[in-house]
Amino acid sequence: MAEVHREVERKYVADLDAELPPLTDLVAGAAGLPQVSAGAEPVLLEATYFDTDDLRLAAAGLTLRRRTGGADAGWHLKVPAGADAREEVRLPTGRALRTVPAPLRAMVRAVAGDAPLRPVAEVRTDRTVHRLADATGRVLLEVVDDRVAARRVRSTQGSGDATGAESTWREVEVELVEGAGDLLDVLEERLDAAGLQASPARSKVQRVLGDVDASRAGRAPVGRKAPAGAVIAAYLAEQLDRLRSQDLPVRLDAPGAVHRMRVAARRSRGALGTFRPLFDAAAVGPLRAELGWLADVLGAARDAEVLRARVRSGAGAAADDPAAGVADAALGRAAQETRQALLSALDDDRYHALLRDLGAFVADPPLTERGRSTARAGLRRLVARRDRKVGRRLERARGAARGRPRDEALHRARKAAKAARYAGEAVRPAFGKGARRYARAMEALQEVLGEHHDAVVARARLRELARVAPDTGVAFLYGRLHAAEEARGREAERRVRAAARAARGRKLRRWFG
Repeated sequence: MAEVHREVERKYVADLDAELPPLTDLVAGAAGLPQVSAGAEPVLLEATYFDTDDLRLAAAGLTLRRRTGGADAGWHLKVPAGADAREEVRLPTGRALRTVPAPLRAMVRAVAGDAPLRPVAEVRTDRTVHRLADATGRVLLEVVDDRVAARRVRSTQGSGDATGAESTWREVEVELVEGAGDLLDVLEERLDAAGLQASPARSKVQRVLGDVDASRAGRAPVGRKAPAGAVIAAYLAEQLDRLRSQDLPVRLDAPGAVHRMRVAARRSRGALGTFRPLFDAAAVGPLRAELGWLADVLGAARDAEVLRARVRSGAGAAADDPAAGVADAALGRAAQETRQALLSALDDDRYHALLRDLGAFVADPPLTERGRSTARAGLRRLVARRDRKVGRRLERARGAARGRPRDEALHRARKAAKAARYAGEAVRPAFGKGARRYARAMEALQEVLGEHHDAVVARARLRELARVAPDTGVAFLYGRLHAAEEARGREAERRVRAAARAARGRKLRRWFG
């Protein structure tokens, strides 16, 4: 089973003959370190890095390797998780030298597609590990002094691999273990004084492969004079990048990843719906259906996350009440079930076929005559059509009876505002600031309407849970939370009018022409 480890580290470039000051000297006088000790250990590390021939993993910021030597020998998949942080998925070394384990292949498939993963670099590191511990023996951080020898590996298309010339360098890595984050700043200041500079490369393999940005390679820039279909295809390409980039964070249960992936799916589906006349209908229909399926699976997982968070927040002072614990456990099981369904979907060929088909669509969009027309002539009317639907649905919501009729009318207005927002975002390269301001106004309206809808959904789910509650204490808690959601919904509804007034201003639509 894969193990996930979080790394927080910084890298520095050092001259081959530079003298690294003793670690205890580097941290001497640092706040919170009255007593420290340090030790050193030599280690030999040998690693083979894997990627596709066109380096798709490197372009996505991912690093996949098989490494021997050291305490963490094995297969490692490194995933960006912040400025100085990475998540590292680890598997045992196993017997296979050049076959990536199936669990790791599955984790990178959204980025790599069906392209083979093969060696792209070999790196040998003579490492000296310096560990800094406090008075209790707890390791605070490690400073590793690496002397590196690396070679690029290239496929010869059937006759084996060819290795390039060896390059050598020295670098220093500082990694937090159990110390506070400000220790990194202390070390950085003092390493800088010792002549070391921050490394421009995120990893050793990046230094071997060079800078890679395959995600945008070959894409023509779009602007005000681009064909209408090209503007929307570029927007869809951005959303496809976001779908792929969130696949691994979703699998690793990173905060917000499910939401970001769902938004990308919905933006893609929305753009294909709004701008359908620009493309061959036979190509658009199946893509919209599959994007709707993916958004629904992501939505179920996201809604379970949101409901559990809302119940936890609403329970507040009752958190110590046994009823709150029972409720949280029930919602936790529901969230886990939807998460497992999502993970199964991400491993399904249906999902990967969607990524492949959407990739083929944006690479060679099937444009109609309207899609080949100039952007400003071809796009304005389609955004205006979406905008008119927002106005109509808001008007119907205002006239709807209170209760379920109005709740449903406001939900339909929310969906219209969301579609209009995505339409404005999509055409921004053609219309600039006007489209950006319009999209922001629609986003503000969508958010208020979304708060109202979240309260409606939460109330419905709480009623269901109350009916199957194991005892009256849990049922009462659900009832109290239901009342709180009613109050949230009323407050959101009061705010809708002001948000709608701001979003319907004429100045926002000057660019409509």
